[in-house]
Amino acid sequence: MRLFSYCIPIDDGAAPNPYFGICTLAICKPVIRRVANIGDWVVGVGSRNIQGIDYSGKLVYAMKVTERLSLSEYDEFCRKELVGKIPNIYSPNYEKRVGDCIYDYESDKNGKLRPSVHNFGNRETDLGGLNVLLSTHFYYFGNNPIQIPIHLIGIIKQGQGHKSDSNHHLRLGFLEWIENQGFQINHIFGSPQIRIEFKQNPGDGSNSCLYRCNSGKEDEAIGNIGY
Repeated sequence: MRLFSYCIPIDDGAAPNPYFGICTLAICKPVIRRVANIGDWVVGVGSRNIQGIDYSGKLVYAMKVTERLSLSEYDEFCRKELVGKIPNIYSPNYEKRVGDCIYDYESDKNGKLRPSVHNFGNRETDLGGLNVLLSTHFYYFGNNPIQIPIHLIGIIKQGQGHKSDSNHHLRLGFLEWIENQGFQINHIFGSPQIRIEFKQNPGDGSNSCLYRCNSGKEDEAIGNIGY
């Protein structure tokens, strides 16, 4: 088991996407999506977000990876079994507007970008992740994040990149802590910290996720790849 932790500057319900009974990480964080395996945990830590609200040092979400699919496999899975994750930016349902199955492999083997939270400026980063991480064992706190205890503050990542190797000695302690807080698994305890307001043409480069995913570089000697 590995424990990945990173800072979420923009939590808008798209990455991670905790809706429809499965928490998914399908866009952004390409290095984590490439290397995380089933049984690993991915943790998102808050920050001072673009609205000026400070969630630093608090747990926004935690997910145990229970399945890993390629992007094309995820598209097929969503079309057959998880339609709600396919974005519909005109839906009155916010959860459907921020769907993270944004690449259509049925009509284009290279992945056609659906109208969504991302635009063509995110394509290289998204596709560079290769995989989608899925979880049926997660906790999503959103705008009600919980304080990470002092003995686990080493997992906190602020700024760009992520931690994994340096979390090794804390991984079992984190697991013991999160699993013994009495939180219901697969539950949404809060709303996204920020809600995207889609413009008529979401492909014009104005969406918030472009900032979130291209704002920095991965660390831990994995390579200079935008996240």
